Amino acid sequence: MSNSSRAYLRGDNLDREDIHQAWEQDNQAWWDWYVSLAENPTAEPSETAPPLPQAEVQDDEALRNELATPYPLTEAQQGFFRKNGYIKLKKVLSAAAVVRLRAELISELTRGFGGSLDGGITDRFLSLEMVWLDNPILREFVLSPRIAKLSADLLGVAAVRLYHDNVLSKEPGCGRTPWHYDATHFPLATDDVLTAWIPAQPIPLAMGPLAFAAPIDVYKQTTEIEFNKFDTSYDRLIDEMFRTRNVTIDDSPFELGEVSFHHNLSFHTARGNRTDRSRIVMATTYFRDGARVVDEPTMISGDWQKFLPGIEPGEVAKSELNPRLWPVESEHG
Repeated sequence: MSNSSRAYLRGDNLDREDIHQAWEQDNQAWWDWYVSLAENPTAEPSETAPPLPQAEVQDDEALRNELATPYPLTEAQQGFFRKNGYIKLKKVLSAAAVVRLRAELISELTRGFGGSLDGGITDRFLSLEMVWLDNPILREFVLSPRIAKLSADLLGVAAVRLYHDNVLSKEPGCGRTPWHYDATHFPLATDDVLTAWIPAQPIPLAMGPLAFAAPIDVYKQTTEIEFNKFDTSYDRLIDEMFRTRNVTIDDSPFELGEVSFHHNLSFHTARGNRTDRSRIVMATTYFRDGARVVDEPTMISGDWQKFLPGIEPGEVAKSELNPRLWPVESEHG
């Protein structure tokens, strides 16, 4: 946890059990705090990451066409998502698109944090958000009709809007992401919310793939466990409960081009990164068009007003930064 995050949480005005207050720092400070809540096992030996894929350079038009082409989703896949709260879909992106995505994300992360990726920065979980506003290539990914339509179809809703993008880079040596579900993270008064988790490289087990607990209603078993914003007790108790009750955990690796989608009620975690390469992901969250902001956002929602500028609690979540992405609005089509 960063020193500023520690100081913030030690503030005299903060009750130890209280989370019903605004987060007053930036998104990176939020992540520095959040990953400190994960229980980590004894350090394991590091591994060499497999070679990155090679692919021909994809021009802008070819990328745009790929990201606009519908993905053939089956009824069985939709049923799996409704039952389990997540799904992993293979070949959502071509090798060329993934290579292009990784190059752009590395450029943004290098600019944002001033150090080289893939070993130049260690033991941290780096985060950037709203990159689509300034990077035209990443804008194509974030506003992709292919990804947005998949999100709407999996949720079973007519239209979806963008909540925000999030570039997530788990650096070599960084530990686990704590067990959690996203309903408390997004200050939206709806459960029609999901996140598309798009890896920018294959993710073997040693790199820390996203892992899901199933079925979707497993979150109901966790209500007796109290969240603690100061230590790893919540993560540890959730893990113990899942093991004791034999909850199904899918922590399988991600192939190149494979993308996962998880519902905001889906419990998930991720292992630490024990490789020598950054685990870089673009995570983009979508929600049902017409949803409102909750009446009382909490600190767990982080810097939410950055993603919904000008929108007050209780109002419809529809700022200029939340375009409707499916069906495509003309100005984004």
